[in-house]
Amino acid sequence: MTKLSKLKAKFLSDPINRVAYEDLELEFYLARKLIAARVDAGLSQSEVAQRMGTKQSEVSRIESARQNITIAKLADYADAVGTKLDITLEPIRPAS
Repeated sequence: MTKLSKLKAKFLSDPINRVAYEDLELEFYLARKLIAARVDAGLSQSEVAQRMGTKQSEVSRIESARQNITIAKLADYADAVGTKLDITLEPIRPAS
């Protein structure tokens, strides 16, 4: 059986795949943060959905970070998992 890390490395060895993957970096980061906040709160997607007044499938879509998510929806999610939404802008530092 091939390990996921080897498959990922092979996938990313193709320059076209690497660019596409890097273009999704922000979405991957957001998805990881959302899921981590829910897990840290000890909640299931269904429980978050109930707190938000929506369906579990909507929470799944939010956590995938692949749809256009409004700031209001992210704030509702943050409230449901007992956190605060904090959006920051940081200067881009040139690579050394």
